[in-house]
Parts: sequence; C-alpha cells; structure tokens
Amino acid sequence: MSRIAVLGSGAWGTAIALSLVRRGGHDVTLWAHSPEAAQEIIDAGENTLFLPGFPLPAKITVTGDNAAVGNVEIIVSVVPSEFLRSTFARLKPYVHAGQIIVSATKGVENQTFLRMTEVIADCLGETGLGIPIGAFSGPSFALEVAQGQPTAVTVAFENAAVATRIQQDFSSEALRIYTSTDVIGVELGGALKNVIAIAAGVAAGVGLGYNSAAALITRGIAEITRLAVACGGHRETLAGLSGVGDLVLTCTGSLSRNRTVGHELGQGRKLADILAGLGGKVAEGVLTTRAALGLARKHAIEMPITEQMAMIIEQGKDPREAIKDLMLRPGKGEQ
Repeated sequence: MSRIAVLGSGAWGTAIALSLVRRGGHDVTLWAHSPEAAQEIIDAGENTLFLPGFPLPAKITVTGDNAAVGNVEIIVSVVPSEFLRSTFARLKPYVHAGQIIVSATKGVENQTFLRMTEVIADCLGETGLGIPIGAFSGPSFALEVAQGQPTAVTVAFENAAVATRIQQDFSSEALRIYTSTDVIGVELGGALKNVIAIAAGVAAGVGLGYNSAAALITRGIAEITRLAVACGGHRETLAGLSGVGDLVLTCTGSLSRNRTVGHELGQGRKLADILAGLGGKVAEGVLTTRAALGLARKHAIEMPITEQMAMIIEQGKDPREAIKDLMLRPGKGEQ
C-alpha cells in the first residue's frame, strides 16, 4: 500500500483520486488549495463544483492542510499551470527526500517556458535533490476516468524503475499505464496538444468539415513533434498516447474545454466571455499558446498553427482570416 496525495481538487485531480481508491490498496488524500475549498467538498460529499455526481468514498481524505503533503510517499500534482509555482512554494517545507512527485498538469509556464516538472524542481531547489519528478499524460477526460471507463496513459520518469513503481501503483482494470523515460516528450505532447485543440474548435466553429479537421490534427502533431524533438524529446513518443492519442481526443471530443473555447472563438464570441463561462474550470491551451511560441522562438522552430492561434487569442484576429493565412503559406515538402 502507498500513501498518495493528489494536489488539486479540480475535475482531473478528483478523478485521479477516485481511480486510485477504486483500485484499492492505497491511502489517498485529496488536497484542496484552501481549508474552505476542502470543507465544501467534505460537506457535499462530492466535488459539486468540478465533478458533480460522483460521491467521494470515505477512504478519500479531503484536506486543505499543507502539512498533509509531508505524510505521503507519492505526490500527484494536478494544480493548474498558472498556480503551480505558488503552490509548491507553499508546500516546499513539507516535501522531503524519499517521496516521488508525479506531474499530471499539462502546460508550459509563461515567461520561463519551463515544463511543469521543471517548475516543480525549480521551486524545490536544493530540497528537490534526489526527489524523482515525472510526468503523467495521455488521452484521459476526467469524467470518463471518474466513470471507470477504460483509459490508457503514459507515465515518464528518467529513472525507469520509478516509472515502473508508479505503473504498478496506479494501474487497474480501468486504467492502463505505459512507462517511458522521455519526460520531455510526454510533457510537451500533453501541453502543446491543447493549443491545437483550440484550433480544431475554431475550425468547427466556423463550419469547416472533416477534411479540415484531419489536416489540422496531422499538421498539429508535426508542429508538436518539431518542438518536442528540439527540446530533447523523442519523435516516437509523440506517435504514442501522450502525443497523437491525446491530440486526437482533445481535438475531437466534446468534453474538451480547449476545443470548446476554440469553437466559441470560431463563432465570434470574445475570449473573456468564454473563459468566464467555464465556471472556474481551466482551458490550459489559452496560456500555453503564448508559452509555446516563446519556447519555439528560443529553439528557432516554426509553429504556424500556434502563431495563428496566438493572434486570434491575443489580438482578436478574425478566425477566417487566420485559416486563410495558413492555407496561403508558401508551398513546401511534407515533414
């Protein structure tokens, strides 16, 4: 049995906690960002704000106490990317050698262009020496994981033995875990696909069909792969669950918040109004778009779809003009 803390009481964090408890054999804590947020979940007996309809078993301990993080062996971080640094700054005094940190947040930090595992390591500083920090990613809508529908994801650590430990602890009849040592590829695949998902939503919002969607997904994975490889990731990783798998799901699934944001943009709605309508839920691709471009420029990588999404999101560019500009780019060989 492992003692596991899931940081972040959003839909994905709650779904992971439910999956771990249903698997059995673990002592699971769901950590909320404040005692008040934790108490709301405790009083309701479920996460009514982010994952309603799924009563939390008594075996899940819900808390807002930072010290709870020090009592576990495995920390699963599901904190939204924009709050990750401040969260680990708070929790740093309780993180200690002998623990394992699994990042299940899909994003890239603005300004620094760091991946989520890098942000965590940066926050921990010397405290982080010797603590394995890995990534957990793949095609996995929180709702379906909470329902216990069969799902397959990848967990990546530089140390293969640590990845195997997480595989053994997390795998169940409803959650199949594959291992990898390519932390960079797994993280960037999971983060960058959200940008392409917004683009897929835009295309659907303006009324484009299956031809356009297929082209967008295919050229999207080409962009993601170029940047991931330039950053040190492996090309084959992006052909797997955390690359193509996650991209297809997020670009086509109606449960995708990023695709939903893009769809609303394609229909002419303002970004601020769309985000306000998410009810506190996060569409990571909105912030990742800017960070992805910064990372691409750092490595001199061309990302035309991402560039057009940035102009739509940040400058209010007409989506139809963005699509036209993509189609009229100079001809080139496929790569």
